[in-house]
Amino acid sequence: MNITQSEQGGKIVANVTGRLDAVTSSDFEKQSDEWASTEGGDVVLDFEGLEYISSAGLRSILTLAKKLKGNQRNIALCRLNGIVEEVFVMSGFTAMFPVFKTVDEAVAG
Repeated sequence: MNITQSEQGGKIVANVTGRLDAVTSSDFEKQSDEWASTEGGDVVLDFEGLEYISSAGLRSILTLAKKLKGNQRNIALCRLNGIVEEVFVMSGFTAMFPVFKTVDEAVAG
């Protein structure tokens, strides 16, 4: 897994690529702690390059959302595709979080 981030429209935009699973979820959670502890806007997770997500990865996203909510901040997802999108739909995450087709839509969201 690789994470690159930028700021766009006052929001943190994180591009997550590779696999988000039991092996990499701890790295994602360390980065999430930084996002949650910094002053700033909402977090947009760009999953265009995410190839696989496991239940451990889903749990990491829920943990991030909970931390952000405690600071009156939110999470948005964008550019889900393939099997990753299926996992998000089947797990109900698309009903829990706003999902956008593009980063620009998510930032404007």
